[in-house]
Amino acid sequence: MGKLYVIGIGPGGLDHLTIKAKKAIEESDIIVGYTKYITMVEPLLEGKEIFKTGMKGEEERCRKAIELTKDNKTVSVISTGDAGIYGMAGLILQLENTADVEIIPGVTASSAAASVLGAPLMHDNCNISLSDLMTPYELIKKRVELAAEGDFVISLYNPKSMGRPHYLRECLELVKKHRDGKTPIGVVKNALRDGQEVRIFTLDNFDENVVDMFSIVIIGNSQSYAENNRIITPRGYKVR
Repeated sequence: MGKLYVIGIGPGGLDHLTIKAKKAIEESDIIVGYTKYITMVEPLLEGKEIFKTGMKGEEERCRKAIELTKDNKTVSVISTGDAGIYGMAGLILQLENTADVEIIPGVTASSAAASVLGAPLMHDNCNISLSDLMTPYELIKKRVELAAEGDFVISLYNPKSMGRPHYLRECLELVKKHRDGKTPIGVVKNALRDGQEVRIFTLDNFDENVVDMFSIVIIGNSQSYAENNRIITPRGYKVR
């Protein structure tokens, strides 16, 4: 039986790939991943066997990676962000409990987006995906409202797509029940990679038209504020 790495490659550029992730990819015989993710680490893949699929091929990729380790090969399954946050770690472990599996974390999208927005995640925060492919929409809305009521900073993954253009608007209406209209909202498209775009709004003047499937939306808590084109969420230090 070979070795199986489950790797989060971060936002998608080699500059933000962890040293451990780079070493694991370099020592792997076979790399498995979504076609777009494979191109992001292409400079590290010379001489390696590649197995890739298009969108919605997650289960196929994971099953193939497990199968390939049975030839005593070292295999890496890659995905952007962190392997254990909307990545492949959970599915791999659900499918396989005998292989030598090592999960290697990466920079998740909310952390990447927060780094260019300033310091919006300095206090208690949560990640919520608005994609209803795996989670019923009613449950998503419940989680958003409870997070808003609990005064969490909220990072919204998969905030908008052609098939669900109104989810973001509806979820922000739920947040408005518990937050002031001046609450800052940051939108980061393509965080820490080519084509990065950063915008800061408030709940009152938010423009959902700038959001797409490559964006992360971060909603501040009741103490968050925007200053000098940055969002800051105080943690309690007595500095102002």
